[in-house]
Order: sequence, then structure tokens, then C-alpha cells
Amino acid sequence: MTSDGIPILSTDGITKAFGGIRAVDRCSLAIQPGKITGLIGPNGAGKTTLFNLIAGLYAPDEGTITLRGERIDGRPPFEIVQKGVVKTFQIPREFRNLTVLENLMVAYPGHPGERPLSALIGWKRVWDREEEVRKKALDILSLVELDQLSDANASDLSGGQKKLLELARSLMVDPKVILLDEPLAGVNPTLTGKLLGIIEGLRDRKSTFFMIEHDMDVVMNRCDRVIAMHQGRPIAEGAPEEVRHNELVMEAYLGG
Repeated sequence: MTSDGIPILSTDGITKAFGGIRAVDRCSLAIQPGKITGLIGPNGAGKTTLFNLIAGLYAPDEGTITLRGERIDGRPPFEIVQKGVVKTFQIPREFRNLTVLENLMVAYPGHPGERPLSALIGWKRVWDREEEVRKKALDILSLVELDQLSDANASDLSGGQKKLLELARSLMVDPKVILLDEPLAGVNPTLTGKLLGIIEGLRDRKSTFFMIEHDMDVVMNRCDRVIAMHQGRPIAEGAPEEVRHNELVMEAYLGG
């Protein structure tokens, strides 16, 4: 909870149906700031649909989503990013024809060079901002240990490096909450350890993560809290060990 008792992110009774099937069904949950919260559940539990609702890729049929007490449900994705919620994808979506550095720079919001009039009459300000954005991007690439590849084409990165690039790109907008959709899928063990170490380091700096993950060792050993989801709604939440031994979770997710 935040200092004034308000969760940084919460959903209240949100529902989303596709063809009469409720992928998310009256789902209510709250995410604490400065924590890594894991979201677990069997395939089809509604986890990715829930993330897409929070990120604005879908509008809920019912219910509300709030960020630090402000409703964000129904807003377009770019507005939700501006508010401070960013989402990474199971399959990285890099700009393949841009360099690693350029992938970060284009993610920076409100660059004056994007406006033709500003670029024409305020070229020095545009140039100065360009250098500020470049420095910020290089600092973030250093943080995720991709700075040596800043001039490489993003398409040439390995699968694990592209996951690091997705995380780095999200940091360019100074997010309040980062939604990680299976960030470790397809990542080799060495890069998995690196990625988790970076996430934990950011958490220690008060970043907030909400993470879908199927690796139970990661969930139990790296998450501060865990929410288990089944048939579109949470069935348990709490400390990892507490959720691990919940009878409903064992039945629905761990096979009894």
C-alpha cells in the first residue's frame, strides 16, 4: 500500500468476455508499490487478458481499474503509458530496422523534434533534448548491460537480449508500474539470472512490477507477493509460501 493507504494499482470487478466466454470475470485485486507481484494460474486463467485490460489494449465490459486512485479503465494505451503503466510482451516487439539505442530513444515521450514547427523554430532546443534523451537511453542500456550493443540492429539480438531491450525501453517513460508478461520465456539460464537481478535491483529502488510467470521456482523465490488466478478471477493471494500451500491453488494450478 502507498503511504496514504491507496494501492498503486487496483482492479474492482472488471470483466471481459469474448463470444460469451468470460476471460476475466469480476476480477478484483490490488498491487502494492515497490514490490514484485507474481501472477500465476493455469493456461486460460485470464492472466494475459487481465494485463491487456490494465494496459488499455482492451476495454473492460464492467468494473474499474485505478492507478494511485485515478481511474484509467477505457483510456487508450498511449494515455495509460503517459499515466505510468507500461507492458512488455511475451514475444518482444522491437523496431527491427533501428539500432538498440534508437529503440530506446523513440520510446521517450514528448520529444520536441516530433513536432515540425518546434523543429524548425527551436532547433537548438530540439538538439539539446536529443542529447538528453540519448544520455538517458545510454544510461539505461548500461543498467541492463546492453550498452556494448547500442549500435547493433535490434533484429540481431538474441531472444534474451530482446527481453532486456523491452525492459529497457519501458524504463524510458519512468513508469510507475511495469507489467511483465512472461519475461523469462525462451531466455537462457544466464540471461534469466541477469534479467531477474535487474528487476530486483529496480524493485529495491522502489519500482513496482506485476509479472506473469510460470516458473514456480522464480515465483516462490523472487516475488514479494503472489496472486493466483483461475477461471478469470483471483482465488488466492499473499506471500509466496502462503499461496503455494493454498488448497484452491494446489487443485487448480498445481494439480492437487
